[in-house]
Amino acid sequence: MDQAQMRKLLENVARGSASVEEALLELRKAPVEDLGYARIDHHRAVRQGIAEVIYGAGKTPEQIAGITSAMLAKGQKTVLITRMSPDAYETVRNQIEIDYDPVSRTGIAGSIPDADGQGRIVIATGGTSDIRVAQEAARTALALGNDVVKLYDVGVAGIHRLLGHLDEIMSARVIVAIAGMEGALASVIGGLADCPVIAVPTSVGYGASFGGISALLSMLNSCASGVSVVNIDNGFGAGYLASMINHL
Repeated sequence: MDQAQMRKLLENVARGSASVEEALLELRKAPVEDLGYARIDHHRAVRQGIAEVIYGAGKTPEQIAGITSAMLAKGQKTVLITRMSPDAYETVRNQIEIDYDPVSRTGIAGSIPDADGQGRIVIATGGTSDIRVAQEAARTALALGNDVVKLYDVGVAGIHRLLGHLDEIMSARVIVAIAGMEGALASVIGGLADCPVIAVPTSVGYGASFGGISALLSMLNSCASGVSVVNIDNGFGAGYLASMINHL
């Protein structure tokens, strides 16, 4: 049960179309389901507005399928699976219909919701090599009910590519700026936009980039106001936070 379903239940009680006892029964249904290898938090959507997301790395295909099936059986309409390997997908797809993106390694089971956020989320990358992280952010935002605009390969090495999209940047509700190397894209976008900017450093770069630490430190030291930073390659965290902002 999510917040919308709980509200509908309470409205039904207020109208008299559902009894107090029926409502109590629905609310008392186990908030945690123990599968032995996982304890599914079915009430997270009630508390946070967003249901539990499955982190696929380290889980067997059978575990992913079991958790996904249990969530769908409890009425969850959309289940997002991150860091899901292609091999795991090939196994799970035989049991559950999944929309899978091999670039970001994300799977979406169930239906993709209509966009109901306050505005648009812009996902921008410095280069093509950052797209795998950007796709994780974009697919996360999409699964959480957002209108997403992608601006890929608009890095500062050819800044005219970014400046050609000022309309999208200046009309965004929130922007996710994803870059490796020196991570300058976030500061440039932060200096152009009047909305929150979520910076995502990526592990893209030559030796002295230290697997994304160089971009991380650059973004943490951004001189542009309104820029926050998530961890290296954490497209999911950025997409999730962007969705929260867009739904405020």
